[in-house]
Amino acid sequence: MTTTEPVDRFLDAVRTATIPHLDIWAPGATLDATVPNWRFKISGPARIRGQLARWYADPGAFEELTRMPLPGGELVEFLLTWTQRGIPHAAHQAHVITLAEGRIVRQTAYCGGRWPAGLLAEMAEVSGG
Repeated sequence: MTTTEPVDRFLDAVRTATIPHLDIWAPGATLDATVPNWRFKISGPARIRGQLARWYADPGAFEELTRMPLPGGELVEFLLTWTQRGIPHAAHQAHVITLAEGRIVRQTAYCGGRWPAGLLAEMAEVSGG
């Protein structure tokens, strides 16, 4: 197993909405997440899978994806797009992932929110695009 294989598998599961099938987190792993107007921390693979399965419930595509190696892990930044109940959505996130012995032991996530098509159009207008 390569050091980045758990990150590869995580990103593939985000894209394909298959988080519930992942076995990449160590028994004592933590997810520390900052989301709009909230921050929370959970522990354990089952709780992490449950939370992330709700975030990535629909198959999508990475419009942007940047991966940067870090000592003991990786920084991943992405813009994910998907369709939910017929409405296009997007989310911009960064994940600092710490690995040990082929497993994720800590995942810190920063999420700007889930944006439906109407809000995406407003953002594009403000951005000049």
